[in-house]
Amino acid sequence: MTVQHLTVSSTRLADLLNPWQHPVGAAAGPHTPAYKALADRIRALVLDGRVPLTARLPAERGLADRLGVSRTTVAAAYDILRTDGYLVSRRGSGSWTALPTHRPELPSRALVPTSITGTIDLGVAALPGPGRALHRAVADAAEALPAYTASHGYHPAGLPILRETIADRYTRRGAPTTPDQIIVTSGALSAWVLILRTLIHAGDRVAVESPTYANALESVRAEGGRPVSVPMAEHGWDLPAWHDALRAANPRLAYLIPDFQNPTGHLADTATRRELIDLARATGTTLVVDETCADLALDTPPPPHPDHPAPVCAHDRNGTVITMGSASKSFWGGLRIGWIRGTPDLVRRLATARAGLDVAAPVLDQLVLHHLIADHADAILAERLPAMRAARDSLAGMLRTHLPDWTFAIPPGGLSLWAHTDTLSTTVLAEAAARHGLRLAPGTLFSTTGAFERHVRLPYTLDEPTLAEAVRRLTLAAAETGRARPDAGLSTAFAGCVA
Repeated sequence: MTVQHLTVSSTRLADLLNPWQHPVGAAAGPHTPAYKALADRIRALVLDGRVPLTARLPAERGLADRLGVSRTTVAAAYDILRTDGYLVSRRGSGSWTALPTHRPELPSRALVPTSITGTIDLGVAALPGPGRALHRAVADAAEALPAYTASHGYHPAGLPILRETIADRYTRRGAPTTPDQIIVTSGALSAWVLILRTLIHAGDRVAVESPTYANALESVRAEGGRPVSVPMAEHGWDLPAWHDALRAANPRLAYLIPDFQNPTGHLADTATRRELIDLARATGTTLVVDETCADLALDTPPPPHPDHPAPVCAHDRNGTVITMGSASKSFWGGLRIGWIRGTPDLVRRLATARAGLDVAAPVLDQLVLHHLIADHADAILAERLPAMRAARDSLAGMLRTHLPDWTFAIPPGGLSLWAHTDTLSTTVLAEAAARHGLRLAPGTLFSTTGAFERHVRLPYTLDEPTLAEAVRRLTLAAAETGRARPDAGLSTAFAGCVA
């Protein structure tokens, strides 16, 4: 599927390249020619998703002037990239980034859990159920169920009691909400599919963060949308890149994860949230905000709290923002209940449109979630957030000890680390890990185009002994893989990872 062309200016590329003179990769040495070092650095930016695929690069002379080198140096670097398949040029039109054509087609990027005995699944970023609190909520829901069985049980917008509970939660977080602004869905992914089916037509563009949640990307493709990737910056959202992407591509929707972004773990501050709303409003783009991980603050108190940014929708005054949430990360993935917050008119449209999808969410599950939120949410989070913080720090310590060449930032929340593996290909690593009984989610799954070859998402949702064994197997797989080329062949060994 063709991705909308974006233009990378000479100033922007120079900023991303800096400092490009340093050797890149294992093959580079202290006497690497300038043109080769430049080619290596541009290639690394493409593979890491900092420069999107099919992006138009600046003209040779403009980039040379910006970098302070000769045009010959830039021309030679572009020649290397063309020869290796990372650049496609057309006389009079310019040059676009690409991936080598000999790379096999990526397998489905949908994340699917595994239940193979003996396999440790690091493709799954989800927690086990909250034990006693969940059991009590189920018992309370079962006790309340007879009051609902006298009717047909179909509630396209959701049970009124749960819609009110969810609306009250938004109000407490600083976004005043009424029940008629809430529709209950069968999970956040079903919410996203429902939004796509209702608001886009085949061929419409949908802007997405790069990297982003793999199953959200699959849903865009499945519903006929064209994903437009906007690279994440090292410390979060690249607002100039979003400005350029929204104006150039004019996407119908933009999918964002501002609260502990999946997979990077970044948290958008208030200024970023407001700026993204302003950019979207100026271009007529609707922001679809995924708050699935919003409760999982590890270094600050969870919302509602003054130290945690208010929801994006709290800053929306023009109906620019649609918000999605879910029970899967805060409580339990087996409770397939999510929701959408929007205008009352949008909720009515969505409730009508879902007739061709799933009609309504299960009544018993909705009652369970009502009791979890109303009666147990604070206690559940008070117990699991410190445990998650300890698991995060433990995993980070083990990686620093056993895989010291890998780099990562400690996320302020969420469920996983986003690790850079130096020069190690994570698609090849995933093959080796599978042979050691370890399931991985390589970085390519989180890209629209197969970038992030040298990244891997590593959840810290397992108990510490299991995490330690996972790191042991990961270390063996990394040693077996060695310093494989980033463009090594892809395989289906990792085609069954998950959420």
